[in-house]
Amino acid sequence: MSTRIKILNADSDSYQAMMNLEATLQTTSLNNIQKELIKTRASQINQCAFCLNMHTKDALKYGESAQRLFLLNAWRETDLFTEEEKIILAMTEEITLISMKGLTDETYEKATQYFDEGQIKSIIMAVITINMWNRIAISTHLQIN
Repeated sequence: MSTRIKILNADSDSYQAMMNLEATLQTTSLNNIQKELIKTRASQINQCAFCLNMHTKDALKYGESAQRLFLLNAWRETDLFTEEEKIILAMTEEITLISMKGLTDETYEKATQYFDEGQIKSIIMAVITINMWNRIAISTHLQIN
């Protein structure tokens, strides 16, 4: 793979803005497992090896099971995930694949049954943020260390 610009070093103001967004997301009421499920599932869809490597390790560190990570891309076909997690994963997929249909009314309505407005905002922003990181890592060929 060719060497590309180290974009995170090239524009420190933009990088700092992304880090500030990431820090804000750490203060939400979403728990660490929920955040890592979002990050891992979006990274699977986007095929971002760098982010998959990072967030599966983080998920394990926070107590996520290897079995659930192995089955994450087939979450609809297992009972290993809670209803809340299934809604988070559906939102993650629909927002990540925005050009397909976007966040559907059906999924949004289900989310309102389990999450308050602030939590829904946090889920949406967490999905948007990991998608930004995925695009940076993929377009700059960020390497796994």
